[in-house]
Amino acid sequence: MRKDLGMGRGKISAQCAHASLEAFLKAEKTHSGWAEKWLQGGQAKIVLRVESRRELFALYNKARGLPRALVRDAGKTQVRKGTATCVAIGPAPEKEIDRISGTLSLL
Repeated sequence: MRKDLGMGRGKISAQCAHASLEAFLKAEKTHSGWAEKWLQGGQAKIVLRVESRRELFALYNKARGLPRALVRDAGKTQVRKGTATCVAIGPAPEKEIDRISGTLSLL
């Protein structure tokens, strides 16, 4: 989640939900075993922060090959239309996700 946008808690929660669902739906199509294991294992979600748009896109690009989603806001409330707000990575093996996002801090 981008920390630099100053979004409220509700907006942040909605953006994270959008990203999580979109990444899961992609995983169902491309990595169904990972998706099923995630569903059966409690559907863990960890929300981390990045400080900028640049950092968000770097994270997204680094996750190439894994289920991933980049959320761009519709622009109806707190940020302009098309603003990239959030990235979700996975479901995927924990070590694969940690390789990409393991140095980030919790939101």
